[in-house]
Amino acid sequence: MRMSKSTDYLTARQTLLDIVKTIDKEQIALEDGAGRVLAMNLVADENVPPFDRSAYDGYAFRSADVSEASEEHPVTLKIIEEIPAGSVGTKQVTAGTAVKILTGAPVPKGADAVINYEATEFTEEQVTIFKPVKHDANIVKIGEDVQEGQILASAGTVIDAGLLGSLASQGVVRPEVFKKPVVGIISTGSEVVETDQEAGPGKIHNSNRYTLDVALRKIGCEPKYFGIAGDRKEDIHRLLEQALEICDAILLTGGVSVGDYDVTPDAMEMAGIKILVRGVSIKPGMACAYGEKNGIIICGLSGNPASCITNFYAIVLPALQKLAGRANPIPEEIEMELAEECRKKSPVTRFLRGRLSLADGTVKMIPTKSQGNVVLSSTIGCDAMAIVPAGHGPVAEGTKLKGFLL
Repeated sequence: MRMSKSTDYLTARQTLLDIVKTIDKEQIALEDGAGRVLAMNLVADENVPPFDRSAYDGYAFRSADVSEASEEHPVTLKIIEEIPAGSVGTKQVTAGTAVKILTGAPVPKGADAVINYEATEFTEEQVTIFKPVKHDANIVKIGEDVQEGQILASAGTVIDAGLLGSLASQGVVRPEVFKKPVVGIISTGSEVVETDQEAGPGKIHNSNRYTLDVALRKIGCEPKYFGIAGDRKEDIHRLLEQALEICDAILLTGGVSVGDYDVTPDAMEMAGIKILVRGVSIKPGMACAYGEKNGIIICGLSGNPASCITNFYAIVLPALQKLAGRANPIPEEIEMELAEECRKKSPVTRFLRGRLSLADGTVKMIPTKSQGNVVLSSTIGCDAMAIVPAGHGPVAEGTKLKGFLL
C-alpha cells in the first residue's frame, strides 16, 4: 500500500529508519581503522598510565623535606639515583635524598613530589630546592588518563584519531567494526552521458554519480556504480535486479516525478519493490520514490543535482548511517543565525544550503547565492543546512533557524 503523496520529510525519514537493520561485523587490522564504525565496546583492561609517572625532567623527593624551603633557606638533597623513561628505580627515597628523573619515568618508592630541573640548582651529587612543593606535585597518577574497567567507547562510535590511539593503548590489534555497506548507484535519463563522453546537444554529464559517491564514502559506505539506464523501465529494472543481488541499499537518480518519462517507480515495482513513499513535502527535493524489498531500501531521488543531494542529506542519510552501524544516525540539530536574507516563501519545509561562520563568535549560516534545484555549484564548500519551517514567509537576516551539519 502506497503512502500518500507529499509525505512529511520526518515521516519519510522514519519510514526508512524503521526498515533498516545494522549491517554485520568484521575484524580489521588496527591501521585500517580510521573512519570505520566500532562494533564493540572498548573497555580498558588496564590503567593508563599503569604507574605514577613524572610529568617533567627533574627530581623526585619527599614533599615534607622541602616544606620550609625558601630563597633565603633553600634545602639541599642528596641524589641517590637516576631513572630514565622506560626504566624502574632500584632505590627508595628517604629523608634528605632525591632521585633524578626523566619525563614519563616511574616515580620511585618513598617520593611523593617532583620538581622540574629549571626550578633548582644541581650538581651530579645534589640538588637544591628554593620553595615548598606540594604532595603529588608534577606527578601523573596511575589511571589519570584511563582507569581499568572504564568504557572508553561504545559500539557505534566512528573511529577517529583519539579512538584509534586508545585502541592501540589497550593492545587491541584487530578491532571489531561494522562492515561497510555496499550502496548501489543507478543513474537514469536519456539525456545523461558519462563524464568521459562528449555531451552533445541536449545532453548533460552525469554529476549525480560522483556527488553521491563522495557523500556515501564520507559516512562509511562503499558505493558501487551500475551505470546509466536511460528512460526505459525495462533497462532500469535490469540494473535494479543486478544491484539487488549484491547491495545493502540502492540509490537511483532521475525519473521520479510525474512526467511521461518518469518511469523509475514503475521499474521498482517490476523488480518486486514495495513503494512506500512517493514525494515529500520539502524544497528542493520534493520528487522521490522510496521502496523496500527484503529489508533493502531503494531510494529514487530527483535527477536535479541540488534536489538530489538535499533529499539525500535530509531523509536518506540517517537510514544509511544506521545501516553502517552508527549509534546516533540522525544528525544532531543545532541553532544557527541566518547571515543573509532568504526572500523565498516556504509553503513546505525548505532546506537552505550554506556555510557556517564563527567570525564574530556566533554560529551563523551563510546561504549560497543560488538555491535552485539544478544548481550543483551551490553545494561547493557547503557544510550545513538550515531548515525553514513550512508556512514561513521570506526569512530576514539574523533569523535563528534550526539546522544540521553535513
